[in-house]
Amino acid sequence: MQKYSIWSLLRNAASYHEGWQRHWRAPEPRREYEVVVVGAGGHGLATAYYLARVHGIRDVAVVERGWLGGGNTARNTTIVRSNYLWDEATHLYEKSMQLWEGLAQDINYNVMFSQRGVMNLGHTLQDMRDIERRVTANRLNGVDAEVLSPAQIQAIVPFINLHTRYPVLGASMQRRAGIARHDAVAWGYARAADALGVDIIQNCEVIGIGRENGAVTGVDTVKGFIRARKVAVVAAGHSSVIAAMAGIRLPLESHPLQALVSEPLKPIFPTVVMSNAIHAYISQSDKGDLVIGAGIDAYTGYGQRGSFPVIEQTLQAIVEMFPIFSRVRMNRQWAGIVDVSPDACPIIGLTPVKGLYINCGWGTGGFKATPGSGWVMAHTVAQDRPHALNEAFALDRFASGRLIDEHGAAAVAH
Repeated sequence: MQKYSIWSLLRNAASYHEGWQRHWRAPEPRREYEVVVVGAGGHGLATAYYLARVHGIRDVAVVERGWLGGGNTARNTTIVRSNYLWDEATHLYEKSMQLWEGLAQDINYNVMFSQRGVMNLGHTLQDMRDIERRVTANRLNGVDAEVLSPAQIQAIVPFINLHTRYPVLGASMQRRAGIARHDAVAWGYARAADALGVDIIQNCEVIGIGRENGAVTGVDTVKGFIRARKVAVVAAGHSSVIAAMAGIRLPLESHPLQALVSEPLKPIFPTVVMSNAIHAYISQSDKGDLVIGAGIDAYTGYGQRGSFPVIEQTLQAIVEMFPIFSRVRMNRQWAGIVDVSPDACPIIGLTPVKGLYINCGWGTGGFKATPGSGWVMAHTVAQDRPHALNEAFALDRFASGRLIDEHGAAAVAH
């Protein structure tokens, strides 16, 4: 793999940048692999990368029905944070945060991780009690968190309207949190995994999962059957569809989650602001776009169009809180498909089918968990047992009743 550095940039400038290597190969699938990962989004690519780098398993194929990083990885608002409430979720997201902080150096690719802070607003006395509780829980778990007064909020974002229909009484703040570039994350992991020998196979939809004597034998795809000793399903909103091919019914609901971006502006928004009460959150990308997210649509489905009532309600809330943006034009809107579990926490681990592993149910928390999710999933597949960080997120918790209720700390979407 060609190493990126200031020196390689200068060296290639002399040849008009025509000598750069391709990021990854475009191989045809072989008939057999040790591991097949279903889904070439951020989580799937991270799983393949850590399988190869950490566990030395390089006989891996990642199959994707569309193009690499074209699903939920390309359809989110790129927020990264680890300030969840319960110990199990906090430890998992904090592991991911630690990996984020060294990710660009690890995979030798600029993922544009900007630790500008994430602010969660409180609009009622109950909101503030919940914020105090979460900040205290975060600190007990070694996660940076603080409570901000309205004056401190105004100092960070001077043009915020604190006296809206839902007055702002305070906020929590995680200063290590921020945003990253979603496509760079997918491309960086793909490039690093490919360099370690992983085959990334695009336009290769899975149409069936082979089983024999209670164990997985491989995946049936539009490019033929691919044998494998182990299959890891990391298919985001469509995970329940893939799992059903193996006779497994997952306790998930898939909903469209909408977002939109504005025309580019000069740098003005210094942090990320989220509000549960008004169901909207906003940040500014490095290109200058205002990136605005909404809550999930109430209906279930796999449509990626979204709906105008949600857009109107979200923009109404944003303009009320930030009147300065009232004349800013929106450029485009989209929806991703989020898979929501009953306790708003992921499912990561083994399944009743031997050799079949599942990683799903992230709801709106998927992007921020990308490195940590891939790291623990790779351990689970390689060792055939969960890591301590994802042991509590097993599928059987919905039968045992040992749920991890993160609906509040999951912020706006559930």
